Amino acid sequence: MLTDISLKSAELYYLPVSTRIPLRFGTEVVEEIECLRVKVAVENRSGSRDEGWGEVPFNVQWIWPDEISPGERTQVMKEFAARLAADLMTYGVEGHALDIGWLVLGEYLEDARREFNSGRPGEAALPPRAAVAVFSAFDIAIHDAYGRVNGVPTYAAYQGEFFNHSLSYYLQSADIESGRFEGLYPADFFRMEPRRHLKVWHLVGGDDPLSAGDLDGGHPDDGYPVLLGDWIRRDGLNCLKVKLFGGSLDDDLSRIAEVGRIALTERVSWLSVDFNCTVGDTQYMVELLDRLRRDFPQIYGMLLFVEQPFPETAVEMELNVGTASELKPLFLDEALTHWGVIPRAKRLGWSGAALKTCKTQTAAVLSGCVARMYGMALMVMDLTNPMISALAHAALAAHTPTLMGFESNAPQYYPAVSLPEEGIHPGIFRRRRGEIDVATLSGNGMGYRIMEIGRELPEPEVRCEAGRHSLWPEQGAVR
Repeated sequence: MLTDISLKSAELYYLPVSTRIPLRFGTEVVEEIECLRVKVAVENRSGSRDEGWGEVPFNVQWIWPDEISPGERTQVMKEFAARLAADLMTYGVEGHALDIGWLVLGEYLEDARREFNSGRPGEAALPPRAAVAVFSAFDIAIHDAYGRVNGVPTYAAYQGEFFNHSLSYYLQSADIESGRFEGLYPADFFRMEPRRHLKVWHLVGGDDPLSAGDLDGGHPDDGYPVLLGDWIRRDGLNCLKVKLFGGSLDDDLSRIAEVGRIALTERVSWLSVDFNCTVGDTQYMVELLDRLRRDFPQIYGMLLFVEQPFPETAVEMELNVGTASELKPLFLDEALTHWGVIPRAKRLGWSGAALKTCKTQTAAVLSGCVARMYGMALMVMDLTNPMISALAHAALAAHTPTLMGFESNAPQYYPAVSLPEEGIHPGIFRRRRGEIDVATLSGNGMGYRIMEIGRELPEPEVRCEAGRHSLWPEQGAVR
């Protein structure tokens, strides 16, 4: 097709980010991260060229939980990103943006990760989820560039006229009945007209102060709220997502009850809970939900769903979660390692799937299609995405028929970081009446309006061109 693209160059930028208050994930706390921003140049078969942008926060506390320091994990991911940029310029793949993402995820990325680790014996080994997160910035940029070079919004380019193959071609998996997707395209499962207003889920982190008694004098005085009730009133919030930790039934029950009482006082309608894989067995979840229903029935009624209580390997281990999902819907997050696991997860009792741009735009699209075909609900969840990563995240949510809105918490933890982007997209970075407004996302590609955003970028740390590029330029290593 004349709309098929090939990759011509890539540039990698790193933008440091500090949280205004610590964000606790499971056993770790997020205070400082780096965001990888990628620019790719592409050419279509008509000879037109354009650029696309993608970004992912290196939130290693979620991407790569480990005992080694966050700085060391981040450095390994940066080294892999440089390797990936170089290799993509010689990979020689072309087609729709979905073709490129599908081929990289299916034929290249895991082998590249293993080769990368084997070349660093005795050093920290990059896990699969981290490799995917690194590629996600490239993949989002490729989807953005595909739309821009072909003169259409990215999601409009998910219609059949842009594809060489229907979805059945991409979904040939042991558990997926690919024939069910013959003649269907992503546009058949996603909204072509985005919802302008989206309900927002506000994150209540494990260490977030709930009342004045939780304040220790070390919290910022920067004009933004600190206490949960103040956030609810300022932003008109109606959906709260509570981080729990799976180590103690009493502690988890106490935390959700405390948040629930504030929610009732402030007339918040909905709660969800997220365990980040910290629950070892289904009985824990059943007992927790039973006790919540018995002791706090009104709060139990407000609980809309439970996100990823069980280990990332739960589907692979054939853990049947039906007894828990009969009480409240269970959503896959970390265990959604590939769209191919969705039919099996459905059989094991999972109720829905959480889509994330940090798992790549390609995987979000294909996972969304499979989940909807197999009758699973969808949510779009955050990695505390700032800057343009928040824009791609909001675009995915606006085009996805979710159970209820989406999660957006960068305005809580590092609001000032995104002020240049907020100047063009105020409705995405400032939550009002419990919603965001995506009306400013417009134009071709992802709709960032990147040239209007007055953000000064540092010099790229890596530049790669097709057939001529350098790995780790400071070391002078040429590939």
